[in-house]
Amino acid sequence: MTIFKEKVDEEYLTVSEVKSLLEDVEAERAADEERELRYELARAIEHVNRFAHLDPEESRDLVEELLELEKVDPVTAIKIADLLPQSRDELRAVYAQERYALDGDELDDVLNVVAKYV
Repeated sequence: MTIFKEKVDEEYLTVSEVKSLLEDVEAERAADEERELRYELARAIEHVNRFAHLDPEESRDLVEELLELEKVDPVTAIKIADLLPQSRDELRAVYAQERYALDGDELDDVLNVVAKYV
C-alpha cells in the first residue's frame, strides 16, 4: 500500500493566470454561505493579489514571446513573466540555477521583451 498519488498532468501557469483561476474559486465559495475559505486558499489568493502585475492574456503573450528567444525554456519564461526583471542583475538571478549563463546581448534581448509589457 502506497500513500503517494500519481501525477496525472502538469501545466505551468503564470501568477496572473492563477489569479484569474482563484478569483473564480473565491466567487464560487462566496456564493455558498456554508463553505468557508480554508487558510491555504486565503493565503494563495492574498499572494496572487500581491504579486500578479499583468493581465492573464498579457502574461501568456509575454511567455510566448520569450519562448521565441534562443535560451529561454518554458519554466524560465514563466519565472520571468512572474518576476518582470528590470535589470541585468535581476535577470541573472533568474538564470542562477541554470547550467549556462547569458551574455550581455542575450540579457538585453530578454529585458527588451519584458520592457514591452511593463
